[in-house]
Amino acid sequence: MRLKPGPSLSCAFLLLSAFPSLAQQVKGADVWLTTPDRVSLLAHQASRLPFQKKGAPPVAIDVDDAQTFQTIDGFGFALTGGSAQLIMRMDAHQRSALLRELFARQKGGIGVSYLRVSIGSSDLNDHVFSYDDLPAGAADTTLEKFNLGPDRTEVIPVLKEILSINPKIQILGSPWSAPSWMKTNNNPKDGHLKPEYYATYAQYFIKYIQAMKAEGIPIAAITVQNEPLNGNNTPSLVMTAEEEDAFIQQALGTAFRKAGISTKIILYDHNCDVPEYPLTILNDSGTRPYVDGSGFHLYGGTIDAMSKVHDAYPNKNLYFTEQMVIDRPGDTQLRVAQPLQRVLIGATRNWSKNVLLWNLAADPENKPHTDNGGCTMCEGAITLDGNQVKRNVAYYVVAHASAFVPAGSVRIASNLLDTLPNVAFKTPDGKKVLIVANDGAIDQTFAIRYHGKSATASLKAGSAASYIW
Repeated sequence: MRLKPGPSLSCAFLLLSAFPSLAQQVKGADVWLTTPDRVSLLAHQASRLPFQKKGAPPVAIDVDDAQTFQTIDGFGFALTGGSAQLIMRMDAHQRSALLRELFARQKGGIGVSYLRVSIGSSDLNDHVFSYDDLPAGAADTTLEKFNLGPDRTEVIPVLKEILSINPKIQILGSPWSAPSWMKTNNNPKDGHLKPEYYATYAQYFIKYIQAMKAEGIPIAAITVQNEPLNGNNTPSLVMTAEEEDAFIQQALGTAFRKAGISTKIILYDHNCDVPEYPLTILNDSGTRPYVDGSGFHLYGGTIDAMSKVHDAYPNKNLYFTEQMVIDRPGDTQLRVAQPLQRVLIGATRNWSKNVLLWNLAADPENKPHTDNGGCTMCEGAITLDGNQVKRNVAYYVVAHASAFVPAGSVRIASNLLDTLPNVAFKTPDGKKVLIVANDGAIDQTFAIRYHGKSATASLKAGSAASYIW
């Protein structure tokens, strides 16, 4: 890791924090660069880019902090059960060092500020389970047998260590399936939730949130169902828009209010190709008050579907809850620019309050995963082989934002150039952050214009950079 500003940079930042009026006197932008040849990996460049009044190249990115958009909740990954299992197998010292690198904002940390966990198992656990598994033909309508089970030995210990590093991290919980006995097919895979178990399943969510709270782990939000239109994962559950609408209105929303649960309810949690799904639910005035917003993936459709939902319901939030970003097998190049522009820049420019990639950690064979429906190609942002850590492309995609754009930052205006996709933010302490990806085949020279001055930057083909001033 090279994410270590020198003493002069730290002193400058402290000075600006102490005397905000000096912010306009900043003479240049710091540059953090990642190149596809891996020569620079989120590397702080020695020279600042000076802001001047003359001599700028004709191609320019204009940053305007007078125009503000959504507030950012954070950037991060899915801490799957498999990820937690691999992390817990590390020696304590190496585990501590890795978690500080991922979640601290000082001393070389990349400041991951948002996590997604599965409610019960996902397809990236080594086996399928829910928190209330029963023999065939049995039911537990009072949820007396509810138990966090395997999460107590892996996910919960890792989350506690993460919270000791970053107590303010946001955590999103998503179920892959209800317990099998609540489903039409009595199977962890596919099937629908039986309406007669709507109220019981709502209590299942509440018990989960309360049990995690008792462990000292706050769940900021839940999605109602991961990929509700996909019954192919193991586990999975199919839930149409009409079914999800009915479940929220008839059971989940009212149960949360009655129990005093403040955890946000996020609907959909699936691809950008069916924005009609969240719109169908938001159009229902009886359900809409219970819903904080909608979650999206990008395995299908185009990212501007998020703006379609925003335009219809601008008071409802948007979240980017999952996308697998992987290295190409056998490719020696770190192709960071394309996923950075497609996912992170794309989602935030379309109103997302967060960006979560899938999945935090896997072993060199992309394990663990469930059988007959688990993802066999889901590379982790990091590959863990015992104590050995390899950082993959997803790590750098997230780090270009998480290291510099903390929760509470606000997206600000910047003009979108086809040749230089970008997004800009203003942090709570007044810094400006511009993230730029050069996904083209040629090197680019351009100006960063701000408050009547410009700084000249160069970005090689396939590279990405974060500019901070």
